[in-house]
Amino acid sequence: MRSKVRHYGAKGLRLVWLAAFAGTLLAANAAVAGGQDEPATAQASEPPPLPFHSIEGVGGVFITPAAYLVNPGPEGAVLGKPALGTELAMIGHKDFEAATLTWTIWRRLELGYALNRLGLDDLPADIRRATGVDIRTHDIFLHHLNARVNIIQENQWEQQWLPALTAGVHYKHNDDVSDIDRRLGGALRGIGMDGDDGLDFTLTASKTLTWPPRPVIVSAGARASKGAQLGFLGFADHYSVTFEGHVVVLVTDKIALGAEYRQKPDELDRIPGLIGPEDDWWDVCAGYIINDHMTIAAGVGNFGTVANHRDQTVLAAAFKYEF
Repeated sequence: MRSKVRHYGAKGLRLVWLAAFAGTLLAANAAVAGGQDEPATAQASEPPPLPFHSIEGVGGVFITPAAYLVNPGPEGAVLGKPALGTELAMIGHKDFEAATLTWTIWRRLELGYALNRLGLDDLPADIRRATGVDIRTHDIFLHHLNARVNIIQENQWEQQWLPALTAGVHYKHNDDVSDIDRRLGGALRGIGMDGDDGLDFTLTASKTLTWPPRPVIVSAGARASKGAQLGFLGFADHYSVTFEGHVVVLVTDKIALGAEYRQKPDELDRIPGLIGPEDDWWDVCAGYIINDHMTIAAGVGNFGTVANHRDQTVLAAAFKYEF
């Protein structure tokens, strides 16, 4: 009975991800179909749909958050409007997909959810050759539940030097790592991956510099996390504090170019010849503001060692729709 519950649970999560992905595409289709009917004055009154969604379901770029909240609504609004996104990537030969949702309340509280799927490529085969064990899965699903509070708004108290400052709490749950560890007889627990869920804590500052010829957005922050590879490889029993940040230049009113860097903890023991060290991540990216509701982005980067392969070049694309 227990194996049947696990089987149907995994199928259910796949259906949830597919439904979220389809919902994003439907929103895009509806926006394209109805965008021509919107009056020009309404289009002009909307702020640009920035920031983007990160893969973990918060306002930011691909892999790092910004202190700015997504789609907060006009001054005095109690409820902003939701935003949907999807991100696709190739991490070496591993494929990655994310479906993301955010909703901002009182212009100060951003609630977010992301469902990530990581295809494992040849990792199950490598594990079987090394241990003789079939882990019986070819992908891992990771859930993110996020709450971020904008503590200080940019230029608050008429201080033009003051950046926006946002604090976040992020609950993560790995739906597959416990089953994999059980089939491996506790091998993952033996190298420090003790859990299938954990809490991240973030503090992020962002400032838009207006004195250069074009606006430049600078974000920097700290993250306390127990997760290995965001949590795809499980969660340790202790926290590591790491740095993350990005720079984005709005080269035109429609086009943004950016670069990101995310320090990664490397506190877990290795499985020689199978699981390697965790390296820092970086990417360079470009975004395009289609209209007041939609953005697309693409990027290339390097994630170093990801599980069983080194020097993982990453190619990524993203879409976000704000209602």
